[in-house]
Amino acid sequence: MLHRELTRAGFAGLVLASCCVAPAAAADHAWLDQKLLAAAKAEGGEMTIYSSTNEGEGLPLWKLFTDATGIKVDYVRASDAILMSRMTLEYRANKKAWDIAQTATINKMPPQELLQYDPPEAKNIAPEARDPQRRWYGVYANYNAPDYNTRHVRAADLPKTYEDFAKHPEWAGHVAIDGTDNEWLKAMFDFYGADKATRIIEDIVAAVKPVVTDGHLAAARSVGSGEYWVGLNQYVNLTMNVKLAGGPIDTFALDPVALFFGAVGVSAKAPHPNTALLAANFMLSKQCEAFLAKFGRIPTRPDVESNPPGIVKAMHQKKVVTVLLTPQEEGKWQRKFNELFKGQ
Repeated sequence: MLHRELTRAGFAGLVLASCCVAPAAAADHAWLDQKLLAAAKAEGGEMTIYSSTNEGEGLPLWKLFTDATGIKVDYVRASDAILMSRMTLEYRANKKAWDIAQTATINKMPPQELLQYDPPEAKNIAPEARDPQRRWYGVYANYNAPDYNTRHVRAADLPKTYEDFAKHPEWAGHVAIDGTDNEWLKAMFDFYGADKATRIIEDIVAAVKPVVTDGHLAAARSVGSGEYWVGLNQYVNLTMNVKLAGGPIDTFALDPVALFFGAVGVSAKAPHPNTALLAANFMLSKQCEAFLAKFGRIPTRPDVESNPPGIVKAMHQKKVVTVLLTPQEEGKWQRKFNELFKGQ
C-alpha cells in the first residue's frame, strides 16, 4: 500500500508502507543481509531518505525496498540545492532528521556530515563511482552532452565540436543551458585549456545567444516539446528520460563529456543507522540500478545495461572528464559560468 503525506517542514514527503507483504527471501535479493535487516527492524522498522529524484521514479523504487524488508520509507523529495541547505542546517542544530540522501551533489557536502562506510554492493560499481574517502557511492552516472529536438534539427546539421555551435546563428534564442552547469564548464576548461575554452564559449554566446534555464529536467522537457531546439549541455539520463516517454529528442556526444554521479550517502547522525546501511546497499544493488535504468538513468554497474542500450559505450567514444567539485571549487566555477553567460 502506498501512503502520501506532507513532511513536517513542508517538503513533499511520501511514506511507503507494505501492509500485507512478507519480506522476500534473501536469495532473491543479493543486497539483503539478514543480520543487518534484523538490526534495522530493531530500530523501529522505518527510515527517512532525502532525494532529488522525482517521485515518479523514487516512489516505486522504494516500494521495492519496503516489499523486501517490511521497512517503511519516508520519502522527502526536493531539489539538490534545497536538500543541501536543509541537511547543513539540521547538522548544525544536531538534529537527527534523515538516514540516507541521494542527490547529484553529495560530493559537495561537508565530509563531517556523512558517515564513512563500506557497502558490500560497492564492489560491483565502477571504480570512479566510489568516493576514495568512502562517504558516497554513485548510483547512476550523470554524463553531460548536448541534446536536440529531432523535429527542428536534422542529425546531419549537428555540430561535430563545440566550436561548431557558433556556425549556427539561425539557432539564436533556440538553444538552452542550465544555469548551474559548472561541472560542464570545468570539463571544457580541462579539455581545451582556459584560453581556448573561453573563446569557444564567448563565440557560442555571441552566435546562438543561449537561454539560461533553471532545472535540468525542465530543460530536457522543453527541448522535447520544441520550446528549445538544442540543449548546449544536458544530463544524458534526462534526455533519455524524455525520449523514453515519447519525446522527439536525442543526445549527441562531443568532446569533452563531463561525468559526475547521482550518489548515495549515509548521515553521520542517522536516527536509524543500521537501516541506513541496509538502504544504501540496496541503492547500489543490481535490482535498484536495473529499475532506475527503465527511466533512462545510466547505471554505474557494468552488469546493468543502459536504456536504450549502448549509452555508456557511446559516451566513452569521446573524452570523458570526471568532475567532482568541492564546495569551494563549485563557487569558483559557478562565478566563471555566470561571467561567461551573463545577460543570457
